[in-house]
Amino acid sequence: MEVKELYREILNEHNVNPAHKLAMDGATMELQGVNPSCGDNITLFLKVEGGVVVDGSYTGSGCAISQASVDMMLDLVIGKKADEAVRLGESFMKMIKGTASEEEIEELDEAGALQDISHMPARVKCAVLGWRTLDEMLRAKGGAVKMGGGSVSCDAH
Repeated sequence: MEVKELYREILNEHNVNPAHKLAMDGATMELQGVNPSCGDNITLFLKVEGGVVVDGSYTGSGCAISQASVDMMLDLVIGKKADEAVRLGESFMKMIKGTASEEEIEELDEAGALQDISHMPARVKCAVLGWRTLDEMLRAKGGAVKMGGGSVSCDAH
């Protein structure tokens, strides 16, 4: 299977059949992320207990890339310690900038399929929306407190 075809298949699967697209009762953290340049928006919900992301979900709307990327991200970070989730986010950002090692890209599992987004500048903000929102949540409160009513903008970073 050609790489571009695999990319499309993974992206389509996460967009059409997202595993994590629903509001979450009992979330310990909640934050809205917005991409003002195209209108993509998400609300990310996390349940963090003992420093571990034990569950996560999102709601929102936007292009296939933004929605699939956040779904892939949640597949990757649920079950991980909050600091590990932040580190994976840093690896994702390095991948998008073209500076990640092969090992870092492999560790991103299916999210590594978004590697070629770096060659599509108009789509980068779409791909990083969920990751920036996650980073903002976990760095701001260390995964310990509920956040609500705030938002993070892709243009702000």
